[in-house]
Amino acid sequence: MEAADSLKDKRQVVRSLLQHLRNKFNISAAEVEDLHLWRRATIGVAVISNDARFANKVLSQVVNHVEVDPRAVLEDYALEIVPFSESQSSTDGFDETTEDFSEWFSEQAKDSVAEHT
Repeated sequence: MEAADSLKDKRQVVRSLLQHLRNKFNISAAEVEDLHLWRRATIGVAVISNDARFANKVLSQVVNHVEVDPRAVLEDYALEIVPFSESQSSTDGFDETTEDFSEWFSEQAKDSVAEHT
């Protein structure tokens, strides 16, 4: 965040970036470290899914998005997939070419509501 001249500037950029990522990718995200530094932010992102491929794809898209965002410079990142069960099922309707996650999530939410009514 080279343009940040104060903590207030940094917080504005971080808040905007986090909200944008949450809205675009339906993820959880927060600033988790370097809170007192005004030219650096460490952001944590989480995706919950029953398909490791899907989670990896979403996280990779988040990284790609941050890399091209002019408000920030991505210095480093790490991805970790934590399975909750041994049998990970595939995610219907999602494949490696899916680009519009918000549309896919909307369809999944509609299907979930229909199943529970």
